[in-house]
Amino acid sequence: MTPLFTFPFRLAAFGLWFAVEVVKSSVAVLRDILTTGHRSVPRVVDMPLESEQDGHVTLIASLITLTPGTLTLGVTRGQNGARHLAVHSMYHPDAASALADLRDMEERMLHAFTWKGRS
Repeated sequence: MTPLFTFPFRLAAFGLWFAVEVVKSSVAVLRDILTTGHRSVPRVVDMPLESEQDGHVTLIASLITLTPGTLTLGVTRGQNGARHLAVHSMYHPDAASALADLRDMEERMLHAFTWKGRS
């Protein structure tokens, strides 16, 4: 199939997936607010980015911030010159699971918003 044909479907699929993720994150935050005790495990993780274009970096940073329980703190450059995001996460049990979820979001975003898609 041509990228022109699949592009709208990839965008729609990503939009649906992201909406579900926002609802799931909102439920986790709401549950923490309405119950006694705290389920949050705040941490800051350093996420190396696969995104190279400024627009993609801005988009993933915005998507992370729009998701309840996560916040993009800033963009830095690693030793090799690659970009990294500093992300504050509230509801991941450890840094590895936070990075796995964030990388999954970036992969899905790149697949949806890159003209030819990514496999």
